[in-house]
Amino acid sequence: MPIKHAIWKIGKHPVPLATTMLANEQLLEEMIVETPQILSSEWMLIGRQEQTGLGGRIDLLAIAPDASLVLIELKRNRTPRDIVAQAIDYASWVEDLTADKIAQIYERFSTGGNLGDDFKQKFGAELDEETLNESHQIILVAAELDDSTERIITYLNARDIAINVLFFQVFQHGSEQLLSRAWLIDPSETQANVAITTKTKGEKEPWNGEFYVSYGPTNHRSWEDAVKYGFISGGGGSWYSQTLKLLSPGDRIWVKIPKTGYVGVGRVKETVQNVNEFEVTTSQGERPCLEVLQHSAHYKQHADNPEKAEYFVRVEWLDTVPAEKAVNEVGLFGNQNTVCQPSTPKWRHTIERLKTSFTKWNG
Repeated sequence: MPIKHAIWKIGKHPVPLATTMLANEQLLEEMIVETPQILSSEWMLIGRQEQTGLGGRIDLLAIAPDASLVLIELKRNRTPRDIVAQAIDYASWVEDLTADKIAQIYERFSTGGNLGDDFKQKFGAELDEETLNESHQIILVAAELDDSTERIITYLNARDIAINVLFFQVFQHGSEQLLSRAWLIDPSETQANVAITTKTKGEKEPWNGEFYVSYGPTNHRSWEDAVKYGFISGGGGSWYSQTLKLLSPGDRIWVKIPKTGYVGVGRVKETVQNVNEFEVTTSQGERPCLEVLQHSAHYKQHADNPEKAEYFVRVEWLDTVPAEKAVNEVGLFGNQNTVCQPSTPKWRHTIERLKTSFTKWNG
């Protein structure tokens, strides 16, 4: 069913705002370049109108915190089915981009900027050339889609093809125009598909049912607290928190502290909760986590901001080790997504190795 937007003026007799159109779709692209948060505050734009060599140019190219790429195509005057076909065609070009080509694209886009330096400034982490463009996703920007195109996109996404649609609608409010947006598919589902899709052909297998969790950084999150009070968490932006929605009671998770190693295995007890709702058990009984946790002062800063707030999942720990005894071997799986469902042989190998270190994993 096509997504429809509506904005109502509040009052005793609510009045819907009339829908309208932008003067041209080029204006939308210019607005996105000027304010990328219109699409997502979690991406960094790195390219615009790049020639693909396939008979066309990509509209926009962005990079996510895990160094995966985001291909963004605006509908413009193309039919919905045409834009899907063209975006998939362009994705084959994105897949083959090497680190040096990506750096050159960004240098042109930023008029001389350094991708590594600007990535670190944006995301607070070094850009790892080995993980750069290991995977990608396709985002279509449109005011509407026909039913058949919507079915195609839903079908592809359900089969681990990371593709989504961001709908925009323009409303007239007096002499001003207002812009609203809505996703066709929960972005966490698309992000999960990105996390399990690798560039290397043949390196994919059915997911083994074991969830990977990245817990960090340590200056914002305490592993001691996580073990003591039974939880994992993520926040600071929707990119870091939305994949927590993938977890359901009974799921088994394997937790890694970035740049440290694997520190625990546990079972999920409850679905995700906002920091304002989450309570922990103490010697004085149940207390709000904001009154107890070591980094509560940091969490309070964004507690009322749904985008940047910290989110928690309650966990029953089966086996844990202190951070200084983390399991960290060459060849073990790693990913910057807070939660993902890896489908590579490397993840199967990782679980086999971890089960020899965390012997209570089947509790």
